[in-house]
Amino acid sequence: MDEGGSRIRRRVSVRKRNRPSLGSIFAFPTVAPLKTGDEQEEEEEVEAGSRRRKTVGLQPVEHNDSEEDMFGDYDSFTENSFLAQVNDLEQKYILLSEQRKHAMDFATEDFCSESIKNKLSVTTVSNFTEHKTDEHTENLREHKDVPVEPGTDVLYDLPSSQVLYFENLQNSSNDLGDQLTKERNGSSSFPNTVSEELPHNCVKQLQPNDESSSKVRNNSDTSRRKSIKDHLKSTMTGNAKAQTPIFSRSKQLKETLLSEEINVAKKTIESSSDDLGPFYSLPSKVRDLYVQFKGIEKLYEWQHTCLTLSSVQERKNLIYSLPTSGGKTLVAEILMLQELLCRRKDVLMILPYVAIVQEKISGLSSFGIELGFFVEEYAGSKGRFPPIKRREKKSLYIATIEKGHSLVNSLIETGRIDSLGMVVVDELHMIGEGSRGATLEMTLAKILYTSKTTQIIGMSATLNNVEDLQDFLQAEYYTSQFRPVELKEYLKINDTIYEVDSKAEKGMTFSRLLSYKYSDTLKKMDPDHLVALVTEVIPNYSCLVFCPSKKNCENVAEMICKFLSKEYLKHREKEKCEVIKNLRNISSGNLCPVLKRTIPFGVAYHHSGLTSDERRLLEEAYSTGTLCLLTCTSTLAAGVNLPARRVILRAPYVAKEFLKRNQYKQMIGRAGRAGIDSTGESILILQEKDKQQVLELISRPLENCYSHLVQEFTKGIQTLFLSLIGLKIATNLGDIYHFMNGTFFGVQQKTLLKEKSLWEITVESLGYLTEKGLLQKDTVYLSEEESQCNFHITKLGRASFKGTIDLAYCDILYRDLKKGLEGLVLESLLHLIYLTTPYDLVSQCDPDWMIYFRQFSQLSPAEQNVAALLGVSESFIGKKASGQAVRKELEEFWVYRALLVELTKKLTYCVKAELIPLMEVTGVLEGRAKQLYNAGYKSLIHLANANPEVLIRTIDHLSRRQAKQIVSSAKMLLHEKAEALQEEVEELLRLPSDLPDVEASSSEKGMKLSDAHFQI
Repeated sequence: MDEGGSRIRRRVSVRKRNRPSLGSIFAFPTVAPLKTGDEQEEEEEVEAGSRRRKTVGLQPVEHNDSEEDMFGDYDSFTENSFLAQVNDLEQKYILLSEQRKHAMDFATEDFCSESIKNKLSVTTVSNFTEHKTDEHTENLREHKDVPVEPGTDVLYDLPSSQVLYFENLQNSSNDLGDQLTKERNGSSSFPNTVSEELPHNCVKQLQPNDESSSKVRNNSDTSRRKSIKDHLKSTMTGNAKAQTPIFSRSKQLKETLLSEEINVAKKTIESSSDDLGPFYSLPSKVRDLYVQFKGIEKLYEWQHTCLTLSSVQERKNLIYSLPTSGGKTLVAEILMLQELLCRRKDVLMILPYVAIVQEKISGLSSFGIELGFFVEEYAGSKGRFPPIKRREKKSLYIATIEKGHSLVNSLIETGRIDSLGMVVVDELHMIGEGSRGATLEMTLAKILYTSKTTQIIGMSATLNNVEDLQDFLQAEYYTSQFRPVELKEYLKINDTIYEVDSKAEKGMTFSRLLSYKYSDTLKKMDPDHLVALVTEVIPNYSCLVFCPSKKNCENVAEMICKFLSKEYLKHREKEKCEVIKNLRNISSGNLCPVLKRTIPFGVAYHHSGLTSDERRLLEEAYSTGTLCLLTCTSTLAAGVNLPARRVILRAPYVAKEFLKRNQYKQMIGRAGRAGIDSTGESILILQEKDKQQVLELISRPLENCYSHLVQEFTKGIQTLFLSLIGLKIATNLGDIYHFMNGTFFGVQQKTLLKEKSLWEITVESLGYLTEKGLLQKDTVYLSEEESQCNFHITKLGRASFKGTIDLAYCDILYRDLKKGLEGLVLESLLHLIYLTTPYDLVSQCDPDWMIYFRQFSQLSPAEQNVAALLGVSESFIGKKASGQAVRKELEEFWVYRALLVELTKKLTYCVKAELIPLMEVTGVLEGRAKQLYNAGYKSLIHLANANPEVLIRTIDHLSRRQAKQIVSSAKMLLHEKAEALQEEVEELLRLPSDLPDVEASSSEKGMKLSDAHFQI
């Protein structure tokens, strides 16, 4: 391709490479002394190379919808206009053409004029201009402009639409080929095109050989140039008014703007400037997305204050505490987006329950798709260890406490912990709750010890001993008592309701008497007046009733429905029928008789006895208003966000234990829905005998949280030591003791340790692990008097901590797996199910042996053989049924790895194989998966490319919000899978680092040959 053509292409678009050139006859950037062809070509290559080393600034894209003339300075036909430059170039080329007429033949004026008329149509130039617009937008987004030097590039000062015009004109001339071999004295349009190749400021004036012929040509060209001007003017006017493809252009401009704003945000965060950018150092698009997806137009004052704290700007660790429903999560989300988009680091968010993880995945998937990051679920059976290392996009990992711990372990093991820019912990007070609290403490302690660049953000509504947590996390603290909806607390004794008032002498003041008319039957069935309290709210508003036990939940729901009027059946009747239908579908046609009777009234119970699919379905129905009343246990208080106008506590007990202040605050915190209710109400029902305890409950401070790292021996400190040595974080006694001093337990050791010191507990735990064969101890003598105890992990120990096995059962599991290898029966899944059943369920099971015996009799012969192999024979079960006493990451287990993958999926979803891909999408249950499959959405690809509006019309009782969440989640999963495949491809194509050097190997081969020759 000739040099002149390539220069014009760089002026028009840097990405388009197949545009027709103007021909070799235009390759004269300057008039200089004649050179040979080789010299000229070499000079042009050097010139092109110098241009590529320079840059050109981008001009802002402006929009003008006015009907008036839109060309500004270019619209003038004076000597300063671009058409005046065209005239000058034409005149100069006419002079130049006389020097070259012996080498070139031109077509007749009439023929070329006709060609110009044909080519200068509005449609053609408009199409070119439209194409140019898309290319220019693409250039803006890519920011990879080919440098052009003003004054050296051809047509630099002319608009690109005119360059395209002359290119089009050249195409028409090229079509003529060699047929145009005769020349007229009059000038043709072709030299005008050639003249465009000459820069205005680089042309040297040449003296013509024939002045008279030049005058004739000038006279003959005047009228024709006016005609060209008219064509150009009308063409440009038409192009300016023509509609370009709005979708592609607007989308590209939005992407360009987002990219620019992210770059600005990066610089803002990196600098010490107080300017927070469009939206707290984030692109303005983030603010628009919050309005679009969550309806949040403005932040609360406390949120603004918290986000602008100097400690937050300096990336110090932060703990903040506010009442439930105060808007804590939004602050965390903004901080996470800053880390993902501006600092380009991965983020881990730890949540207490699977249901909350899934809710958060649904809420943030849309943000991930719009802003270009991945949202990955680490809960239940989902999650990959170590996580995929992304090439460009960053990941937001949303995990449960246990999965978050495993994720951090895998990042430390692969040396990628520094890629984790932030860890956000919701419900931080759970660090003081049993084995889960111990796991959370281990996770945070490892992050603090191994990464100095990872910021930790903790939030909770119920924190008291914050100083200990601050010492542990080395964090700043922020608190506020803000609540968007006022909460009024009430106590009910008999038929009298009192309002909680801390200023009153007894802590409460009289409010009102219940005026509900009770029949004698109702008084016996409902002595606590629950029916009266709930009917003041439902069905127009929502209500939660917290009960002490699961059985009480079901009884209360059924009792309330017995005394509700038939009018409640008509409220959203169709939606309630659909809920019942979906419950039947996910339960294989079996529906709990209590739910069958209560759901038509808009009432249901909610406790751990329901399957996860049933709970999600009922929660969704409650959120949309189909159900107006849930009777639930205390677990709902810390679960998904299900606010209500009124919260009723059936009794001040959880099971048989008296209510704690933390539990009470969490339950009543569900009252009042921001943006819907003006106030929220909580009513605690109590008996006269509990009055004094309740008054103490509502007035005392929140309970302190204490470390359970040592209390949970096998799930706490022993598991911690095993992973510290396995991950090589600390491998000798001194380092392990130093690590323990930095834990939450280390901070509280003076309070928690009474009999033994921390050093003694450390030595004792390491000795126990060594005795069990999980660790090996080596003593290194540093000198005659000084020695050091080093530890390394065994294969069994590594398998135990990587598999997160409770160390109390690891040796039993090993024996069972070893025995399974001797005679693994694969005719059914019974043997694998036995091997994967958790051992800690044994203490919770008290089987009815008669039912067990009947079920055993229905097993196939192969399954009975499995039972016999495991020591559960028919005679054994017969004796138990009659009441007789009865006595009683390892390479070798590679076979289980392959066998358990599919079993895990089957046990996770419990559906047909074809529905499993759909069940992986957040928010899709079995009933919904069947609907989607029957409607033709049979894979993840189908769902990811689905139109939410079409889904709404195709799938029964699917809301717009649910449809959008399903599509967003499917898109996110699809992007993750595609990225994983790209990573795999790159890994396969990557040159191995240990590949022997080619030259070295060939020289070695030559030496061997010479040696062989010498020996011969």
